Amino acid sequence: MRNIVLLAYPGASVMALAAVSAFETANLLDERPLYALRFLSETGGSVSTSVGMALNTDPIDGAGGDTLLVGGGVFPDPASDALLNYVRAAPDRFRRVASICTGAFLLAQAGLLDGRRATTHWLDAARLQSRFPNVRVEADRIFVQDGGVWTSAGMSAGVDLALQLIEDDQGRDRAKAVARKLVLYHRRGGGQSQFSSLIEMSPTSDRIRASLAFARENLRKPLTVSDLAAAAHLSPRQFSRSFQADTGQTPAKAIERLRVDAARGLLEDSSHSVDMVARETGFGDRNHMRRAFLRTVGQPPQALRRANKR
Repeated sequence: MRNIVLLAYPGASVMALAAVSAFETANLLDERPLYALRFLSETGGSVSTSVGMALNTDPIDGAGGDTLLVGGGVFPDPASDALLNYVRAAPDRFRRVASICTGAFLLAQAGLLDGRRATTHWLDAARLQSRFPNVRVEADRIFVQDGGVWTSAGMSAGVDLALQLIEDDQGRDRAKAVARKLVLYHRRGGGQSQFSSLIEMSPTSDRIRASLAFARENLRKPLTVSDLAAAAHLSPRQFSRSFQADTGQTPAKAIERLRVDAARGLLEDSSHSVDMVARETGFGDRNHMRRAFLRTVGQPPQALRRANKR
């Protein structure tokens, strides 16, 4: 059994508990417990979270475990010596250390991110880089692994991180089963952007949303306007007019952005060649995909792959 330790502190965001729930769900899906969950704080006892809910904790001690998880929130600045010393010693006591959202600031204060790649919530990425110049901040990643240290973007990205940790421990099928149990519409890889194309488009029409859902599930296909219009139960002319009015862009541009999002997730997996990623996401060939990446993210797919390997 692997021990998961969540480090709590006054004002810690309750979103970290969503990540913890992924490990709980993995237990529920197995005949035997896979993870033991423990909550620690500097002094132990009741700790008030960001919404005022009390979390019962044990005091930090010299015991270790498999994974130390540090959630986001508003940290004391600087953190207390006891808290910093505990986090600083974590790599000797835990197989891996992970942070969610602004939890990266505590890891950085403790020196765990010096010389490492890391991410945090996009709103705080510039501040993290400014305060800790020795950290190689990658502001537009869902999560980043550098050795035994993992960091994630804000809020729901902590669940994506937890699912990746479960996959590393128990395999991809188990992680997929946990995602299904949590009713996740789409599981994101670390290489994907923090900015979801679907969220940015924010269609209000159920028919346009249905067409985008259809597109996302069928990116490998050509996806003509007629295909999308049929999914929306509209004529092609009605669909094109309604789509641009609702999303602010043409169907072709929207599909390209969805394909780039999907390709970014696949590119972080070194087992997928660039040519294969281009085929699987509907670009057809690497040259077409390269031009789309340059238009959308400002750099070619190979540059993102090299960044993932650093």
